[in-house]
Amino acid sequence: MQKGISELKMSRDLGHSDGYIHHIVAGRSMPSLTEFFYICDYLDVSPSAFFAGDGEGNLLAQMITAEIQDMPEDELKLLLQLIHKIKT
Repeated sequence: MQKGISELKMSRDLGHSDGYIHHIVAGRSMPSLTEFFYICDYLDVSPSAFFAGDGEGNLLAQMITAEIQDMPEDELKLLLQLIHKIKT
């Protein structure tokens, strides 16, 4: 929203179905880690800036981002699976 890009336009620009970004925003699906990086690139933001917020949430996001920087891809995939399970 801050970039003034509609969910529909972003979905199409990224080469996905019309509802792709809407499903992510609504919490019905999660992008792969690779897709997340494409989304960050599309929005011209770093992954840490993507999660940046105000106050404690921002600090927690920065701490999490710092912890995962050097994790191997297989561990990142496991972490993403865990996040999905926690959210459901």
